[in-house]
Amino acid sequence: MERKIRILIAKPGLDGHDRGAKVVARALRDAGFEVVYTGLHQTPEQIVSAAIQEDVDAVGLSLLSGAHRVLFPAVVELLRDQQSGDIQVFGGGVIPRDDIAWLKEQGIQAVFTPGASTEDIIEWVKTHINPKS
Repeated sequence: MERKIRILIAKPGLDGHDRGAKVVARALRDAGFEVVYTGLHQTPEQIVSAAIQEDVDAVGLSLLSGAHRVLFPAVVELLRDQQSGDIQVFGGGVIPRDDIAWLKEQGIQAVFTPGASTEDIIEWVKTHINPKS
């Protein structure tokens, strides 16, 4: 029996709004994935530690505060530093379209902006994330 895809949803930084992250976490759970939600105000170090401890296949970051150019790449770098670069990172939130290509160059696999449907996110996960064996 194949293991379910495990996803950690995290809110890095000082962003205090988590409705979107909770909606995505619930949609992913309802689609059959195992989901861990870390809550608000997480540091990149806390996110990476939780991702490793929970043995996740992917980390979904949600950010509205504008610090995505610092916090998203920090998570990718810390995962690599911890020999966990196989954990895929995707993000969402209020992110200017001009920053999306740069974030992908930094290792963010996908970026979902306002208006993205939960169905789009679920389909992306099904297509791009493989459960660890």
